[in-house]
This record gives sequence, C-alpha cells and structure tokens, in this order.
Amino acid sequence: MISPKEDQTEQCGIDRPFRKANRFFHPEDSVITVKNESFGGDHFTVIAGPCSVEGPQQIEQIAMDVKKAGAAMLRGGAFKPRSSPYSFQGLREDGLELLKEAGRKSGLPIVTELMSVQHLEAFMEEVDVIQIGARNMQNYELLKEVGKTGKPIILKRGLAATIEEFILAAEYILDEGNGNVILCERGIRTFEQYTRNTLDLSAVPILKKLTHLPVIVDPSHASGIWWLVEPLAKASMVAGADGIMIEVHNDPAHAKCDGEQSLKPEKFKHLMDSLRELGTVIHKKISRNE
Repeated sequence: MISPKEDQTEQCGIDRPFRKANRFFHPEDSVITVKNESFGGDHFTVIAGPCSVEGPQQIEQIAMDVKKAGAAMLRGGAFKPRSSPYSFQGLREDGLELLKEAGRKSGLPIVTELMSVQHLEAFMEEVDVIQIGARNMQNYELLKEVGKTGKPIILKRGLAATIEEFILAAEYILDEGNGNVILCERGIRTFEQYTRNTLDLSAVPILKKLTHLPVIVDPSHASGIWWLVEPLAKASMVAGADGIMIEVHNDPAHAKCDGEQSLKPEKFKHLMDSLRELGTVIHKKISRNE
C-alpha cells in the first residue's frame, strides 16, 4: 500500500508494486502523440463528443461543432456498458462505423470504448485511441490484449478503485509492451448522492507524482450534472491534468444516454474559451495550433 509518509524519501519508489509506471524508474514525463495532438507536456488536450453515437447526422454535426470550438479529439460510444440491461446499449458495430466516418469528415482523431476482446480487431482500424472504461479497469485479460496493440489507451479509474489498484491496472498494459497509456480520473463512488460520483481531484497530482503517465479527467461522468462540468474542468487544469474528456450533445433532453451531464455546443464553446484564458496563466496550450 502506498504510504504518503514513505513518499517523502528519495528511495520510496523502489518498493512499490508497480515498475513500468513508476516515476522512480522513468523520471521524465511521458508524452503520448496521437496524430497532430499529444497528451502531456505543455498541452491540455480536450476530447469531446456525445455519450453515445445515435445516428449519422447527430455524430457528424457534433464532430463539426466540437472541432470548431477547438476540441482535439472526438469521443463517442458505440458499445455502451449500462447498469440496466434495459437501457440503450449503443449501436455497436454500426455506431463504430458512424464514428469512424465522422472522424474522417471532421479530421478529428476518434476515441471510443472497447468492452470485449471480441471487438478488438474492428478497433484496430481507424480508432485512434481505445478507451477502457471504469467497469473494465480490472478486466486483466482485456488489459493484456490491448497491451499487445501499441495503440494509445485511455484507462479509466474503477468505481471504487484505490490509486494503487488504478496504477497496477495500467501496469498490465505497460507490461505487455504498450507504453501509450493515459490515466483518466472519472470520479469514485462515495456516500454523497448529489453528484453521480465524487471527483477525486487529489488523484491528479498524486498520479503525476507516482507515475510518468499523462493524466486526464472526465468531469462529465464525475458530476453527472451539466452545470458542474465547467468548474470541474477548470479545476482539473489547475490541478495539473493533461486534458479532459467532455460530453457534448446537440439535444441533451432527448439523448439516449447521459443527457443530463452533456453540454450543448454553445456551452462547450464557452468552456473552451474559458480554458484558453486559464491556460495562458498556467502555461498550458489547448492545441498544437494555438
């Protein structure tokens, strides 16, 4: 177990149960490049898009909207892990193809969640970043398989995972030879019920201290409330995060999932403008082109 007291010493990294993620053995920050964008360094990478792909017009319009506002990458769920078997499960293979097409038309790299090794082959073509969701953080066989791909992987923290468990999950991917791992804090389950989860912002500087991996934050899933997304996104930037993942929908009231936490395109643009201003203060660039 990680001890903050032990962490005051120079040698504390030697005895940690993780090796390849350990900053002690890799002092320099890892910077992971995806096409013309990167995670790490002086960049603050913004990923945006709907919780789920619902149709060609929806995903293509949102792609154009978030690109115009300055997002670096497009997210969209094709395979959706839902708590209830009766909830919308995504368009699956059809949704994946629609997301790929939206990526081609907008020119944005795409990010989407992989739930099963069964679909890995389809993700290898044109999916730029594979997301492993919170529910699969400890699906070790899946982690091993994506670790063999060399693809950039966004690994989300589990619903009740400790920081050490989170890093050890990343270690499974790294141990297979894939160094392109991006950690994502997305809130953890606590006794608080006002928000969907409780965003653990302390995890950002802790992960940055213990590991060399880029760290991003998902304030949409952390809060579950659209008006909390902007303040939590700004706080994430100040806490040292290397980027954020934001849910954007053109008609949240009729979204097939998670509409209550999605920003409308105009709200997303306002957020991007605010982040640019904040970035000038703490020396973070929203995009390579800025």
